[in-house]
Amino acid sequence: MLVRVTDSSPSRRDGEGAGEGAGKDAGEDALLASIGIELGGAKHGELKAACARIARKIREDKLGVIGFVPSDDAVAVPPLIIQLGLALCEVSGATVAVVDANLRYPGLPMLNRGKAVDHEGSAFSTRWLRGSLALLSPPRAERAGEVVPQLARVLLEGAELFAHVLVDLTGFELLGEHATAAACMDAVALVGRAHQTRERELVQLAALMPQGRFLGVLLVG
Repeated sequence: MLVRVTDSSPSRRDGEGAGEGAGKDAGEDALLASIGIELGGAKHGELKAACARIARKIREDKLGVIGFVPSDDAVAVPPLIIQLGLALCEVSGATVAVVDANLRYPGLPMLNRGKAVDHEGSAFSTRWLRGSLALLSPPRAERAGEVVPQLARVLLEGAELFAHVLVDLTGFELLGEHATAAACMDAVALVGRAHQTRERELVQLAALMPQGRFLGVLLVG
């Protein structure tokens, strides 16, 4: 599967501010905008349609936990998987989680700063972003050798609560744990930059993914 996902530009959503629940939606949208994720804009319809296609594929294949590996350090995974999480919520009506496993994206750690873990022994804290979409993140970045066991615990904890879990696997290559983390997933997708990421780079990364679990490539931009 090769899908291009176009970035949306900041703008007000059609109809925003009208009707019951508009105030809540506006607050949730402002929360996402505070970390650079906009839900409006001239290209939002195209972005939403692309994410809906991916969401339907995930539903059809009955995939629970999907990991997303960036092709390089310049690729921002969280904005994509949050938009995809919203699409999954819409097509399924189920609860969906986005996991910031390694605290690599600026802004996301701020949302859960000072927030206690969900319960004693839990590895992550939960912040509901919009509707039935939740952000799961650890209270601090763990050292090499600790991140994957921590991730495995949160996936086990969330198995009953969340129908789908989208995991940002950014930074695991720096710990030498990409392959180990990917093995915890039902499927893994690569995220590259349109017109910039080379096919050779994607082929090399794809060879490192667990056999039979490679979902495909998503190109952003």
